[in-house]
Amino acid sequence: MTKYLISFPSAAMDIPADELPAVASAAHAVVQEAKDAGVWVFGGGIDESVPPVMVDGGGLVREGTYPQTTQLDGGYSILELPSYDAALGWAARMAAACRCAQEVRVFQYDPAS
Repeated sequence: MTKYLISFPSAAMDIPADELPAVASAAHAVVQEAKDAGVWVFGGGIDESVPPVMVDGGGLVREGTYPQTTQLDGGYSILELPSYDAALGWAARMAAACRCAQEVRVFQYDPAS
């Protein structure tokens, strides 16, 4: 089966503060559905209070990130599914729960893993 990344940026969740508990509850329910279905691999939100760093092959650490990814935030889920259509279905469930559109990406198959 193929792994899919389903994600959204933080800015997409333009939700009033008093509605956040309901959104969190709905999102947790979809995650539980994915776990119960045996398709959940991993998920979570980027901790935006911790700035990104770059680490090179020699172990040198510097602040920042690649210029094309200056903003990487929001929520991410990885599901292992039988088809692209199944990924779109799960993305729709997540979009309804989070009240924002979800981006779907396909991980390349790696025969060595």
